[in-house]
Amino acid sequence: MSKSNILFIINPISGGKDKLKIPALIDAHLDRAKFSPNFSFTEYVGHASEIAEEAANKNFDVIVAVGGDGTINEIATKVMQQHKVLGIIPFGSGNGLARFLKIPMNTVAAIKVINNFNVELIDTAKFNDKSFFNMAGMGFDAHISSVFAGNKSRGLTGYLKLGLTEVLNYKPQIYRLNIDGVDYERKAFVISIANSSQYGNNAHIAPKASVIDGLLDVCVVKEFPMYKLPILAYEMLSARTDRSKIVEIIKGKNIRITRSQDDAIHIDGEPFFMGKEIEVSIVPLSLNIVMPSYEI
Repeated sequence: MSKSNILFIINPISGGKDKLKIPALIDAHLDRAKFSPNFSFTEYVGHASEIAEEAANKNFDVIVAVGGDGTINEIATKVMQQHKVLGIIPFGSGNGLARFLKIPMNTVAAIKVINNFNVELIDTAKFNDKSFFNMAGMGFDAHISSVFAGNKSRGLTGYLKLGLTEVLNYKPQIYRLNIDGVDYERKAFVISIANSSQYGNNAHIAPKASVIDGLLDVCVVKEFPMYKLPILAYEMLSARTDRSKIVEIIKGKNIRITRSQDDAIHIDGEPFFMGKEIEVSIVPLSLNIVMPSYEI
């Protein structure tokens, strides 16, 4: 049996964790009877995408993202376009998609998942012209992503400190939504479009979400008094937002969102700036991904 050429694209700053020893760890645990490994470190935002595109156009069969959801997004977009296979070794601040797919947070265990090489097709989605794989949205979480991008304190602690500082001053906005032809108008703190169930760190906004059902979960976090913030946090961490009075979840395939002004959005946790009109759609079973053998 011929070996598969596999490239590990390593984001050295994601999650604020040192990754210089990752190639040696992979060398020690990767099944060399199945794979011929190569390694590349990213040097700037967008570099993972460039490396993945070049690798996908060459003879690499499998491209592995070593980083968080933002790194996965850059790489998976190119992997999907070239019909290659994506692997994940989680090293981000939240690791939302990896946690949802039950890819181990332990690096050696994640390498063993790659060795087993169980490949499944999962849904992806489009947010205007950009692909996303885990979560996209607007409102407070997009605002935080935008501010956090310029913050030197990466990781969960830095994110939580920043969130608590910003949440007191953030004002909800009016959004007009059309979901599969049905119109809604909501004053919302957050509008999240979920492919998987969670943002990361097991904070579930859409507990019933599936990456193989051909649907997206539109999660509307309504305006709420700040004293209810601990309730929302509890509901997310216990995966109960589908029963929440604060969160409304509407499933759909094609979503149009209109807001009052151009503003921040996030795509898999990475901040962007988009206009008033947002078009979102599901792309069913469009990404080959290595994952543990279990029912998703």
